[in-house]
Amino acid sequence: MMRSIERELLAWIVGTLLLGSALVAMTTYVVTLDEMNEVFDNDLRNVAVGVATYHRSNAPHEQAHAPVLIPRDDEPQDSEIATFAWDASGTLIYSSDPRVPIRYVAKEGLSHPRIGGEDWIVYTAVHDRGIVQAAQRRASRREMAGESAAKILPFLLAMAVVVAGLLIYGLRRGLRPLDAAARDVAGRSARSLEAIDTSAVPAELLPMVRAINSLMAKLDQSFSAQRTFLADAAHELRTPIAALRLQLTLLERSADELERSAATASLKLGVMRAQRLIGQLLAVARTDPAGSLDPLLPVDLDELVRTVLEPFASAAEATGIDLGAELQGPAPVLGDTGQLAMLLDNLIENALRHTPAGGVVDVGTAMDDGRPVLFVRDSGPGIPAADRERVFGRFVRGDVNGNGNGGGGDVGSGLGLTIVKAIAERHGATVRLMDRAQGPGLEVRVCFPVAAPASGANAAALRQDS
Repeated sequence: MMRSIERELLAWIVGTLLLGSALVAMTTYVVTLDEMNEVFDNDLRNVAVGVATYHRSNAPHEQAHAPVLIPRDDEPQDSEIATFAWDASGTLIYSSDPRVPIRYVAKEGLSHPRIGGEDWIVYTAVHDRGIVQAAQRRASRREMAGESAAKILPFLLAMAVVVAGLLIYGLRRGLRPLDAAARDVAGRSARSLEAIDTSAVPAELLPMVRAINSLMAKLDQSFSAQRTFLADAAHELRTPIAALRLQLTLLERSADELERSAATASLKLGVMRAQRLIGQLLAVARTDPAGSLDPLLPVDLDELVRTVLEPFASAAEATGIDLGAELQGPAPVLGDTGQLAMLLDNLIENALRHTPAGGVVDVGTAMDDGRPVLFVRDSGPGIPAADRERVFGRFVRGDVNGNGNGGGGDVGSGLGLTIVKAIAERHGATVRLMDRAQGPGLEVRVCFPVAAPASGANAAALRQDS
């Protein structure tokens, strides 16, 4: 059965009302019984003293052994006070209820004897000619207190029912705006992500509705970025596919081995370009902010540089580029090793593509005010300051910084820096493009958050997910 907040609240509230009614009834019983004990104890004393005074003043000494006085035979009431008179020798001379086997006690004051299997309250008044006792059953007092509590209990239960009804009405009325918001959301299409109107939402529900609106805004932004990406990707794929078809046609029409070899080489290069573009597109999809990182683990940027840099050594040597590493000791960060490797791979590849033959590319790490830094410097033409924000956009080609290094006219897919920025943001890092300090060129610096202890708990706590 689906959990209902309304039913759960009503169950607790009605249960509390019923429990409160029972507690009020019990309190009424206890207070009433206490008051009755006080009043009836005083009545017992007054009756005993009054009868003793009358007996002392009216009974002549010679009638000390008068016969026992027996009242009428009708049934006495439980709440009635029974009286007994004894002479000085301990002989019962009067009893208002002869069925009560009361005992002679010559001690002044209240007592609580058990007589005939019942609890009694007895007040004994002592005078010079004997004693007088006034007695009452304890059960009679309890019955009267119970009757008082029983009389008030129906009113309490009726009040609980009325209050419960008002609560049901008030609760349903209060939840009505939430129902309206739910119907509003349910009636929308998958593309309708406008914010829910909060003008009539109660203050208690406002945080939840605002959270829903925030989620819908993020979804709208994500869907919009996805649509833009798909449109751009379709446009970008159209050119290499058309080129492949043209190269394939040229291969088919080749008249001799020389033409066939040239067409085959062009076709291979086109396939490689298309393959790279598709790989970059997939990388962008994996680094989309709506995605999620694997659990962050300790990563040493120095070791990362050594691992990623090695495969580029032969390509740099073939183009006459001096590719080196500048490592300044351990630079620990919490991150996803695979994605950080992809970030560095794109930076190095961009640097090699735009550095002319005989140039220099330096990859290294540093610490800046306790923050680990990963940098890639090249001696290429650089990027004008006015274009440095624009190059992080999708499909912005690297030719904004001049011609490449002659690598077959390959100007890249225009996705490298997009991937770098997305990965950096998901690690809480920032990416800066600046002029190379020594001579012309570009330096890309990725500055990570302050290094934290590399424990599993801290890694999980510091996990960053856009």
